[in-house]
Amino acid sequence: MRIAEMNWFEVERYLETDDRCVLPLGSTEQHAYLSLSVDSILSEKVGADAADPLGVPVFPAIPYGLTPYFMDFPGSVSLRLTTYAALVRDVLDSLYKTGFRRVLIVNGHGGNSPVQPATMEWMEDNPGARCRFHDWWRAPQTWACVQEIDPVASHASWMENFPWTRLPGRTQPDEQKPFVPFDRLRDRNAAAVRQLVGDGNYGGDYQKPDEVMDRLWSTAVAETRALLEGDWA
Repeated sequence: MRIAEMNWFEVERYLETDDRCVLPLGSTEQHAYLSLSVDSILSEKVGADAADPLGVPVFPAIPYGLTPYFMDFPGSVSLRLTTYAALVRDVLDSLYKTGFRRVLIVNGHGGNSPVQPATMEWMEDNPGARCRFHDWWRAPQTWACVQEIDPVASHASWMENFPWTRLPGRTQPDEQKPFVPFDRLRDRNAAAVRQLVGDGNYGGDYQKPDEVMDRLWSTAVAETRALLEGDWA
């Protein structure tokens, strides 16, 4: 149940019997031949698909995150850490003010992880508040599924290539790209990162058959739903 498909009367009625919601975190950054909004698309959709049978509201994905290393790729947008932490905290404060107490953050971008302490501060400051920070793609069952399919998988590779992240009419390379040397990414500025990674894929096939991706997606949705249904006590 996406918030975009609800009005405030309906949210108020929902809060009479439940206080859970999903807050997706995304990013706007290069993903090789895929959409620049991959992380936002995937975090919101996995949250919505997981929450739909439960009737839990899903807020729009925050479309910008922390991605300074991709700022040499046109179209990428990065926030400062202080800005992002304040933004996430303001959103959580708003949710608490209006009656939500249990928030599942579905994060779609690894670079956003430094903001997790802000969610813990929020819980300390708000009695009864609970917040779970879920990196959906590297959660245990989902990551195990990725490894079973093909361990050569990374940013902008096949593991992010779903029908809803592809761009119509764009041809994907028919090859497996070797992993970029990750140890050399840690001390490079954005221009050097672009030089190192080339088209943006960090390593792996660019696309897998849809039936393979359906298996991965089903695993991710089920694992995310289990967090919503799990013990919040």
